[in-house]
Amino acid sequence: MGLAQTWPGGRVAAAAFGLGAVMALGQAPLGFWWATLGGLSGLIWLVGRRVGASPAFWTGLFGGAGYFALALSWIVEPFLIDAARFGWMAPFAVVLLSFGLALFWGVAAALSAGARQRALGFAVALAAVEALRGVVLTGFPWAQIGHVWIGTPLDQLAAFAGANGLTLLTTLAAALPLVWGWRGAGSAVVVLGAVAGAGQMRLNAPLPDDRAVTLRLVQPNAEQELKWDADRARLYFVRQLDLTRTEPVADVTIWPETALPYIMEYSPEVAPQIAAASGGRAVILGIQRAEGDRFWNSMRVIGPEGLVMAQYDKHHLVPFGEYIPFGDLAGEWFGLTAFAAQTGNTYSDGPGPAVLDLGRFGKVLPLICYEAVFPLEVNAAPERADWILQITNDAWFGVWTGPFQHAAQARLRAVEQGLPLVRVANTGLTEVVNARGRVVAELPFGTIGALDAVLPGALAPTLYSRFGEVPVLLLLAGLAVLTLARVQTAAH
Repeated sequence: MGLAQTWPGGRVAAAAFGLGAVMALGQAPLGFWWATLGGLSGLIWLVGRRVGASPAFWTGLFGGAGYFALALSWIVEPFLIDAARFGWMAPFAVVLLSFGLALFWGVAAALSAGARQRALGFAVALAAVEALRGVVLTGFPWAQIGHVWIGTPLDQLAAFAGANGLTLLTTLAAALPLVWGWRGAGSAVVVLGAVAGAGQMRLNAPLPDDRAVTLRLVQPNAEQELKWDADRARLYFVRQLDLTRTEPVADVTIWPETALPYIMEYSPEVAPQIAAASGGRAVILGIQRAEGDRFWNSMRVIGPEGLVMAQYDKHHLVPFGEYIPFGDLAGEWFGLTAFAAQTGNTYSDGPGPAVLDLGRFGKVLPLICYEAVFPLEVNAAPERADWILQITNDAWFGVWTGPFQHAAQARLRAVEQGLPLVRVANTGLTEVVNARGRVVAELPFGTIGALDAVLPGALAPTLYSRFGEVPVLLLLAGLAVLTLARVQTAAH
């Protein structure tokens, strides 16, 4: 088969890339969901006009690359923290990540090539591969198509079908006008309107009473490039102590991820200082924890006199950021210990999801940074919590898109679980979110400050918290069978 029979042409590839980029405008902070619907309809049409699986694959690939290149453009920010050493890697990171994730979209386009109704086939296949993207190779469910509805009434569907349900709704709505013309467009409007109306009714329903727990969320706004400088580290530590001791002291004070510039095991005087600043009340903070030659990215609850009340170790680490995949095997087999977590050169992973019992403050589901983007792992908690706590350091993600996308995805976890979410970030967004995913208190992004708030109440368990992805996977399977049946009918 010659290149002309496999490659759709430069113009088609460029058009697909552009349509994918238009789709990305629906992600936070812009939230132009209508651009996502329009761009997706265009991409579905473009894929459907390709003859054969290979041209469809390339068209889907370039569409996905355009989408991820813009939606995940924040990926360059970590390399610019120390630009002199790592800045040259930033363009390669964008290209490799964008085209790597776009492979899923290419596969979806190729699978749809044999369907009698190409638009419907691609819509279903795209929703399916987006679900796979969240779990394959530890998963990366960031900037899923369905995330464009976060903050609108339609996001309440996540309480029943999760983010993947929102994605399937979006891909089908974009495909219907291509399947049935104006009738399809009208049907898409009716369906989206019905989901939005039901979501608004859910948002208008009474919320449970707040818990009798006062919180203080500390946002130190520590610059990432200076955070570990010895002089600045002390300044940031003192800043957090001062924000903690301001009267009236809260029941629970929370500091962000890696808030402490010291290893507590090496600096035993630090915990009593924190306890004194809080008047002996609970302080939850992000630390780096050491045992021998191993280290963990952890959350610790400190009580009176600096005693440890509870602790959680992050279990879903960032590949290449917090650990090197197969690094321990490289150390064991080849002696390359620079990559091995077991010898302290990267973080070790914790045992898994956990719920910390804080007594009268309730049971809390702890999440550290990246863990908040994984709905299946939040759902895998060993018991139902009373609230969710995410601590994070989003200074790595820049100031334009990354922190806002991260916060939006965390808010969706509140909708899915029917639980309030407390989010404490080094630079922002620091906020308190109710059990329907709406922000009830927040600090301005990029500022120094402390936010005092009351902990919202929890709703009854949602359908998603009970059954996870089962409902939407059954729906996807049914739609896939219908698509396959059309393929077989066409073949005969």
